[in-house]
Amino acid sequence: MRTMLLTEKDFIGFNPRTYSGKKLDYNINLEIEGNLGWVRFKGIDVAGSIHAKTGTSIKAETSITAGRDIKVGLGIKAGWGIKAGEDIKAGTGIKAGEDIKAGEDIKAGTGIKAGTGIKAGWGIKAGEDIKAGTGIKAGTGIKAGTGIKAGNGIKAGNGIKAGNGIEAGGG
Repeated sequence: MRTMLLTEKDFIGFNPRTYSGKKLDYNINLEIEGNLGWVRFKGIDVAGSIHAKTGTSIKAETSITAGRDIKVGLGIKAGWGIKAGEDIKAGTGIKAGEDIKAGEDIKAGTGIKAGTGIKAGWGIKAGEDIKAGTGIKAGTGIKAGTGIKAGNGIKAGNGIKAGNGIEAGGG
């Protein structure tokens, strides 16, 4: 699978910079140059990985989907959902209007927030809060530097740990 590298030349505007190229091919790994601040897309859907280097954050009006992993130097935001076949990792926060799903780990330096659910095949870890409108589910553990809050249920195969509080609306 080929890797497509996006640089400052592929974006217009500033903070957020908007992707100005043609529609991204599906069968690629997407790599984004570092130190670009926020870069904005209509949506991203690739079969491979999405990697944004240190100093770059990704924002999508719709969804961000990768068949493999999503790794971003700063933050990740999507109007709809964020989904990866493997890991989702962000240096700062991860936020989605709907679901956040990973086949393996979800890790954020600050908070993780989803309008609906958060689900990881392995663990979920955030430096601050983990919040979901419905449920939070992890195959192994869930760990937050401050609080964990779900509108419905919280489930972990191994352990749940929060620095401040744990709250679930339904179970």
